[in-house]
Amino acid sequence: MTRNALDLHIPAPQARPGDKPDFSGWSFPEPGETPRPEVDAPALELRDFAYGLIRVLDMEGRALGPWAPRVSPQLLRRGLKTMLLTRAFDERMHRAQRQGKTSFYMQCQGEEAVPIGQALALNADDMCFPSYRQQGVLIARDYPLVTMMHQIYSNKLDPMKGRQLPVMYSSKKDGFFTVSGNLATQVPQAVGWAMASAYSGDGRIAVTWLGEGSTAEGDFHAAMTFASVFRAPVIVNVVNNQWAISSFQGIAGGENTTFAARGVGYGVPPLRVDGNDFLAVYAVTQWAAERARSNLGPTLIEHFTYRAGPHSTSDDPARYRPADEARAWPLGDPIERLKQHLIVLGEWSEAQHQAAREEAMETVRAAGREAEKVGVLGVEGAHEPGTMFEDVFKDMPWHLKRQSGEVGT
Repeated sequence: MTRNALDLHIPAPQARPGDKPDFSGWSFPEPGETPRPEVDAPALELRDFAYGLIRVLDMEGRALGPWAPRVSPQLLRRGLKTMLLTRAFDERMHRAQRQGKTSFYMQCQGEEAVPIGQALALNADDMCFPSYRQQGVLIARDYPLVTMMHQIYSNKLDPMKGRQLPVMYSSKKDGFFTVSGNLATQVPQAVGWAMASAYSGDGRIAVTWLGEGSTAEGDFHAAMTFASVFRAPVIVNVVNNQWAISSFQGIAGGENTTFAARGVGYGVPPLRVDGNDFLAVYAVTQWAAERARSNLGPTLIEHFTYRAGPHSTSDDPARYRPADEARAWPLGDPIERLKQHLIVLGEWSEAQHQAAREEAMETVRAAGREAEKVGVLGVEGAHEPGTMFEDVFKDMPWHLKRQSGEVGT
């Protein structure tokens, strides 16, 4: 009997540095084409939503179809201004790292509609378990930019007291759980918090985010099992921005199926949405939040978007993808698309947009000046060595007391 030689498949992106960006063969449903199911629809009836793409805005800025949310122009303008502010903040902090003022930074360039569209669709006291590109949630909740900068610079007003990497924010008051550099750890924490909220009769839901590559982590799968079995009031957001640190989404399984399809095997409703469409992101989040608040359990949302910038300041995307791939992304830029929608409505103009952009940049500059007066990375005495022993144990054990004494505290 003749046996064929086995051949191992190694996923590879369609284009590499020096190639022309290639999105040929990609197809998406038209805006407004995807039906909107009832919030209480059984998960089994929703499986097809894992394989399409919910879209509201067309490329001319018109809102189409049953998913188009009923939102005021005021809320849309707030969303646009918050996205502009977030992008301006990212740009300044990225430059600050290059200037040696901080050790590390991560932007959410091109993905702003995901955290901000969702933040505006949630209740202010819903608990967020973010990954490291959800700074827009804090900004949408009016967390002070200067406090974020103190944390990034690790100066003496850093609310994390120098104990976290830059961009790993935390704010109990704002329902923003501490960011973790270990990917997917937030998902079981979010599910556990949601279970506790339901068990105690609270009315708040949990929301968590992870990247498409992190769905390969065991934490994700354990959390999805618990969420499904106990019908936890949680929204699990997979932000598929096409690229992990340097590997494309096919390495995590994106060649074979969608990331929303992960929900099918757990009996969790799967929604796949255009992550660069602010209105679509807002609408699916409203739907999932209403489902969770109605004791109907979790929802898995895949946000199909694109990481326009580097993974972090430690990354050079020119080494693994075409330099102009972001500009060729077929679903456009979220800020430009929402701007165009407001112009179509007669609620915005190019002049207003330029003024809002300049206002955002000046707001960030002013916060930067205030934060840098306190200090940037490496300022002598920003954090006394003895503070490393604080906030760890209620009653400090003997060996730490001894070590604390050795450093003079």
